[in-house]
Amino acid sequence: MSSDSPPAAPAPDLPASHPRIQPGLGELFVAFAKMSLAGFGGVLVWARRGIVEQHRWMTADEFNETFALCHFLPGPNIVNLSFVFGSRFRGLAGGIAAFAGLVGPPMLIAIVLAALYKHYGEIEALRRTLAGVSCAAVGLLLSVMLKMTMPLVKRRDLAGLAMLVAVFVAIGLLRLPLAEVLLVAVPASLAVTLLIRQRVRA
Repeated sequence: MSSDSPPAAPAPDLPASHPRIQPGLGELFVAFAKMSLAGFGGVLVWARRGIVEQHRWMTADEFNETFALCHFLPGPNIVNLSFVFGSRFRGLAGGIAAFAGLVGPPMLIAIVLAALYKHYGEIEALRRTLAGVSCAAVGLLLSVMLKMTMPLVKRRDLAGLAMLVAVFVAIGLLRLPLAEVLLVAVPASLAVTLLIRQRVRA
């Protein structure tokens, strides 16, 4: 090689590989039981915190992708997430363990609380307390939504952010039916993603 040839371009900075931790069945059950018991007003906040930030079982992008998949499965999203997540690591047994941890303890507590509410639900102080809990739940939900958006912001994914805003406007402001919006948004999002990747490869 000639000494006059230009120096080789430095290798691009690549993100560090995410350590793949394999939780056991008992660990899955306990982790999802803790998430469900802590999840007053919604489990999604605590599920993301436990899976992504505490145990590091998934990256933020992987969690977003898995949760997006669960939106298209029948049933509650967070229940779908528990089964999909558990199955990903430990197969059918892992899915059942995560599902049992998520649903079992809160179900027992809900039965007890339902019996108490039947007798004391008319108390005004209790109603005010529940109203305050509702406000806190909304705040927690907004917090986790912002965290789930951050990977798009960090990557400067303008197409993804534009799709996010469009879906929010369609459903949140214009009150269009969810199913119809998704039937349009999902194919459009896939088409835009494929187009961008083809341009990058070219």
